[in-house]
Amino acid sequence: MKNAALTRIRLARASDATRLAALSGELGYPATDKEIRARLAKLKPTSEHAVFVAETDEGVVGWLHVSRDHLLEVPVRAEINGLVVSAMARSHGVGRLLLLAAEDWARKQKCTGMSVRSNVIRDRAHAFYEREGYEHYKTQKAFRKPLK
Repeated sequence: MKNAALTRIRLARASDATRLAALSGELGYPATDKEIRARLAKLKPTSEHAVFVAETDEGVVGWLHVSRDHLLEVPVRAEINGLVVSAMARSHGVGRLLLLAAEDWARKQKCTGMSVRSNVIRDRAHAFYEREGYEHYKTQKAFRKPLK
């Protein structure tokens, strides 16, 4: 992987589904091309969601999904819902470019801040966010319940 200067950041397209699915698997969330294509189609309106991809001559090497959150308890903010860079492209500035694109999008959407949640086992990701000016402000447990 060459340096990030040769990386283009753009909005994701349905034609990226195969690569987005593979990267989603690297993040620990396996998905099929069909599932990713359907999920991308449902991320509307664009004022509430954006999916950016990092593309090099080798193809799509990373993606970031950001959304605008309207919550009762805090002013409007943007949330990074997912960020992954392929193993071969890590530590070359690709994640930073994706993050900058998301922050720029959030400013245009009148968000007052950015937040991100990261699994406690992702020490490398934690260090990345701290280098980019994000502050660890809370530790919490996550709960899930399948709905039938």
